[in-house]
Amino acid sequence: MRWFAVAALCLLSNAAVAADGAEQFTVITGGNTVGHLVATREGDRVSIDYDVKNNGRGPTIAEQLTLGADGLPVAWTITGSTTFGSKVDESFTLADGEAAWKDAVGPGKQALSAPALYIGQSASPWSLGLYARVLLDDADRRIAALPAGEVSLVPGEPLQVGMGKERITVRTYALSGLELNPEYVLLDERGGMFAVASPGSVVVRKGYEAEEERLRKLAADLGEARLVALQARTAHRYGAPVRFHDVRVFDPATLKLSEPVSVVVHGRHIAGIQPLDAKPSPGEVRIDGEGGTLVAGLHEMHSHTGQGGAILNIAAGITTVRDMGNNNAVLDDLVASIEAGRIAGPRVHRSGFIEGRSPFNSNNGYLVASEAEALEAVRFYAARGYHQVKLYNSMKPEWSKAAAAEAHRLGLRVAGHVPAFSNADAMVDAGYDELTHINQIMLGWVLSPEEDTRTLLRLTALKRLATLDLDSAPVQKTLDNIVAKGVAVEPTIAIHENLLLNQDGEVPAGSVDVIDNLPVGVQRDSKRAWSDMSAPGDAQAYRLAYGKIMDTLRQMKARGVLIVPGTDLGGSFNFHRELELFGQLGYTPAEVLKLATYDMAKYLGQDQSTGSIARGKLADFFLVPGDPTRDLREIKRIRAVVKDGVVYYPAEIYPEFGIRPFVDAPKVQVPKS
Repeated sequence: MRWFAVAALCLLSNAAVAADGAEQFTVITGGNTVGHLVATREGDRVSIDYDVKNNGRGPTIAEQLTLGADGLPVAWTITGSTTFGSKVDESFTLADGEAAWKDAVGPGKQALSAPALYIGQSASPWSLGLYARVLLDDADRRIAALPAGEVSLVPGEPLQVGMGKERITVRTYALSGLELNPEYVLLDERGGMFAVASPGSVVVRKGYEAEEERLRKLAADLGEARLVALQARTAHRYGAPVRFHDVRVFDPATLKLSEPVSVVVHGRHIAGIQPLDAKPSPGEVRIDGEGGTLVAGLHEMHSHTGQGGAILNIAAGITTVRDMGNNNAVLDDLVASIEAGRIAGPRVHRSGFIEGRSPFNSNNGYLVASEAEALEAVRFYAARGYHQVKLYNSMKPEWSKAAAAEAHRLGLRVAGHVPAFSNADAMVDAGYDELTHINQIMLGWVLSPEEDTRTLLRLTALKRLATLDLDSAPVQKTLDNIVAKGVAVEPTIAIHENLLLNQDGEVPAGSVDVIDNLPVGVQRDSKRAWSDMSAPGDAQAYRLAYGKIMDTLRQMKARGVLIVPGTDLGGSFNFHRELELFGQLGYTPAEVLKLATYDMAKYLGQDQSTGSIARGKLADFFLVPGDPTRDLREIKRIRAVVKDGVVYYPAEIYPEFGIRPFVDAPKVQVPKS
């Protein structure tokens, strides 16, 4: 969930603001309290204390606001640190009709001739309540935003919360224009913020924590209703054979494109690949490929699947994801909606997330406090058809061997992080089939045994890699062990590129081709550092560390290690970047396509139904105008996607998320009825 905030210029007066005193909120994720928010008002001043720590990390934010006579901010400072530790030093002022601000992107100012809202880049969720009140006082509940863009508000239905004397009426509002998906904020009858909710987390007024599950379900239902409507507008079920005419098909066996052909889809499956001059049967739908390329659907192998990103992955040509850890019940509902066709999304292969209980634990999946409970968790996932189990940071290292043995006995694979106070060699010996995240492997070469990777240390210690000798005995021992045991590595390169290279005010290398098409909020957040690089020499150390990561992966590739493509960043455009980075490891564009299609389908045991375009296989593929075996960037220009025989056109989907399409949809001929 993303938290934003606003200030405004002289809108209508809003009397429904909090009286002097403190508004207190509890932050809950996965049913567990992970932080707090306290907003204290004295006269025209508001002080905010916001702190969240989930999975050993989270934002720590302090805000000072001065409110004008209309109850809106005229001065605002935001300081602290972001989830991954970068420093926050943001400010906004409004005086004599001129707004001025400074955020991670840089300074800005604008003379205002009409009302506009400033969107705080690092503000706490408290300001969402203020934002909603501003829009409620606006005639059309839509207003220009600063630095750019527009925000809007749609009211929902009222509901009663609490019990007895504490029972109150609140209403849900959908805030749009901040990011790709709406935020859901609840206000009471006086306009005070009651909660901010998503399917996985809530910020709720203190004393009403018992409403957490209900509020998460409310957010999930609202999100699904939006996506159901979007599916109705953008999912094309033609009810007839669909002929993709004049296309070339990527063949992962030869790494080449076919001669121009037609690919015919009927129902969920590919009915055939036919000569270009084959006469169509009566009643077919024809989609003109204009000499473009069809590629089998991509496999994003490190997803934490959520509502808002499901259809965006489809638009990016990702028809299969491997979920690497989630709220099990939330994911069950989401998968059911996708499989029923109510909403668009990739097919999901689930990993059973097992985490040990600790002050730093993640709040996904199955939390365990003993080896016996870890084995119970393995059996839980095996009985429910999960593909594998994923062991996590706070698992006791000594439980891993028994958990892996039980998983293998029941037919499951084992992947995961290296638990705290252990190393990759120990986990390979314990029976891991796959190691997740390249930092989890490399930290074992630079950390002392007593150092705790359940904290941000698992990220900040990466700068120690700058001086690491990759030919040293510890490094080569680990690589030898990985090769000897046939262990796969899923490095999530793109997340490390962002973590180690991103700088405030700069467009990241991975965003260059797409950033201008994205909403302003996404553009703005792309241009900020993830890590704290304020100390002298840190930025250079992180950059050198990234080079060591890439060199390590090149060694792994040269030694035949299976390197698995996944992002941990939601997929979509980030997955396209991940595949580009595989090209920097020495894979050709065609080899990258094979890896992300057929090889991953085979890895998941699904190559008989997906991974290539052939008669009888599921109709999962996408159309691009050029030749991605020559230039991998072509996969960013997708004209059509087919998943389970349903046709989608990204040019229709992207505007629904504030994204400017990258290419037009193909010409479609539908027979007259």
